[in-house]
Parts: sequence; structure tokens; C-alpha cells
Amino acid sequence: MDAEQPASSEPRDPRLGLDRDALLHPEFLAAAGISQLKIVETTGSTNADLLRAVTTEPKEWTDLAVLTAEHQTAARGRLDRHWEAPARSAISVSIVLRPVNSQGLPVATQSYSWLSLLGALALRETLLETAGLPAEIKWPNDVLVRGKKIAGILAQMGPMGDGTVPAVILGTGLNVTLRGDELPVPTATSLLLEGATTTDRTVILQNYLSRFAALYRSFCNADGDPTAGLAGGSSLHKRVEAVMVTLGREVKAHLPGDLELVGHASRLDEYGSLLVVDHGGREHVVTAGDVVHLRATESGYA
Repeated sequence: MDAEQPASSEPRDPRLGLDRDALLHPEFLAAAGISQLKIVETTGSTNADLLRAVTTEPKEWTDLAVLTAEHQTAARGRLDRHWEAPARSAISVSIVLRPVNSQGLPVATQSYSWLSLLGALALRETLLETAGLPAEIKWPNDVLVRGKKIAGILAQMGPMGDGTVPAVILGTGLNVTLRGDELPVPTATSLLLEGATTTDRTVILQNYLSRFAALYRSFCNADGDPTAGLAGGSSLHKRVEAVMVTLGREVKAHLPGDLELVGHASRLDEYGSLLVVDHGGREHVVTAGDVVHLRATESGYA
């Protein structure tokens, strides 16, 4: 999550660790289409680890390879913001993505901008159906529950030109059992604080990985077209817009160079960028890579 470290870092009982047997069970991995899953006790950042891995060992870290950690000490959010949660209190997971369609042809890299939104959609569905929480998406990379941030998602591009399909590392950090005094900011929350029907990290992680893999494979088989029907339902574009709390509100976008844009967040374009209509009626394209921070101007999410 893109905030400073929380005030407390009390590790959870080791008995609350991830169930390795369940996560590494061949039937689960095969059903989800996960090529490999590695669990580590502690690391600086799962995203950083996989970015190094796809650089040094690209053939080993194939599409839908997963790395998860019980504890991250130097996790990163967008714009290099750092955060840390107590051991075994959160889900910290990163996935290698090398998007190809059913014929093995690479998906156009301009579609990669949708991958973080795909992850947010999968996590939102997991929180709704597995944890019983009314989750929503805040553009560009946050998942909220009742207006507070419960998860952040970060997509980072791997190396180009090594002869393999360019990799994207998709990292997800979900607050599970953090207490109020452990949260980095008052606008954050956790499954525990929101009264989730389960805080079993293994169950939640399995569900998230399964949902994400199914949506991702459907998206790839549609050649990364966000307007195509996805996994037997409506398109990724329509699904994301339907659950995005950002749309329909007046927002203030902080842009590089101390610039601000205030206007109505109207829709997403074909690349997942946010279209904002200013008070003069002009439409502006705000990309995830350019925005420093986005807030609703009225009371609500931060």
C-alpha cells in the first residue's frame, strides 16, 4: 500500500501462516493454471524478487508463476512508496505474466495497462464472495471497502528484448488482520476491521489466484481486447467501470510538475486511462503512469 510504515509491527502467531500443503497441492495448481508457486518466509519485496528472477532466469519464471511471502520488509507501491505490515497479517503476492493468446501469439503490449485493473477486479470478486465484503475499485490501482483502502495492486514491466514474451510482474498487497493501530493511515482498513466472514489467508489467496487466472486467460485469448466478452460474461471494460467508485465523481488529480486537474471523472478509455472533464468542458486523459495522486473533491475515499 502506498503509505508510510504503520506504527506497530507485531508478528502474528506462526500457526496463522499460509497452508503450504493446500497452496502447493498439484490439483489446485493445475486447476488454476499456475505454472509454479513459491512461498518464502520473509523478503524485501515479492515484486522486486520476481523482476530480478525474470531478468536472470526468464525460462524458469514462466506465465502465471507466483511468489508469495509471509512478511515483506520493503514492499513498494506506485511511485516508489514504501510500506510494511506485520508478519502473517497480510497477503503479499506477485505473479509473472507473459500474455499470449490460445495460439501462443503475444498480446499487444498496449493491452498491458489493463492488467492491474484485471487484478483489482479479481480481488474485488474474491472479497465480495469469499469474505462477504462490499469491495469497490478506485482508479488506478486500489481496492476499497466502505471507502477505505484495503488493498493495492502494482504492475511493473520486466525486461524487453530477451527473446521471450515481455513479462509483467503483478503485485498485490491485501490487509487481512491488521488492527487500527497497525494501519499506515486512517483511510486504510483490513478484513478483520471490516468484519469479513473469513480472515483465512490461504482460502483468500487460493480464491484470488483462481479468479485472476481465469479472467486473465480469457483476456489473453481475446487478444487483450478490453471490449470483448470475458470468461462467459461482459467485457473487462464494462466490469471494471461497473464497480469503479471513481467514476461519476468530481476528482482532483495531482500530476507531475505540481499540476492539478479538477473535473468530472466520466469513463475509462480503451487503454484503461481515466477521462476527466474539467469545468470548462474539456476532456483530459489521465494515465496511471502520470497521476501522482487522485482524490474525490467531496467527502469519500482518499
